[in-house]
Amino acid sequence: MIAKLKGLVDGGGDDWAVIDVGGVGYLVYCSSRTLARLPKVGQATQLFIETHVREDHIHLYGFADEGEREWFRLLLTVQGVGSKVGLAILSVLSAEELSRAIAAGDKAMLSRAQGVGPKLATRLLTELKDKAVGIALPGLATTGPGEAAAGMAPLEAGPLEDAISALVNLGYRRIEAHGAILKASESLGPGAATSVLIRAGLKELGREAAR
Repeated sequence: MIAKLKGLVDGGGDDWAVIDVGGVGYLVYCSSRTLARLPKVGQATQLFIETHVREDHIHLYGFADEGEREWFRLLLTVQGVGSKVGLAILSVLSAEELSRAIAAGDKAMLSRAQGVGPKLATRLLTELKDKAVGIALPGLATTGPGEAAAGMAPLEAGPLEDAISALVNLGYRRIEAHGAILKASESLGPGAATSVLIRAGLKELGREAAR
């Protein structure tokens, strides 16, 4: 089982690269994000590998870091997500963006990936909400893929969720609203009223837009 390749970039295409390891060229399928991080042909690199063995083929999937590989493995646990869709998701969303989208319940973000429609996006949110990496609720630590992340599921009804919904109704994307309200809540402390959270959330969004 191949877990990592370290060699020279020998070539590549839209979704693959060839890594020369001691004169042997390994064809590796990658997300566009990983391909963009590869050096020029002839230069040294390394990729973390997920090996899939089937009766009729052996496919290697390469990732620039172990975190992306773990997300790939996690995505493939969802019904309807094959290797092609998994790479498509990782091509349009970084690990952080993916975890934030799942934590925020943002189907639109997930649907940006080719092959992910509304039904599959909903399934991804449902099945991965307890395993997502990203913004934790104030006072809670984040965890890696595969670990239960308390507080990472979409928020239950209450001031936080009401404030997020209000910002969404104002035209902000849910993932933006989610992050802004959680930052506001962290600053204000527990027990802040919905109206106060909304005003603080709008200030957070204004700061982000000014950067």
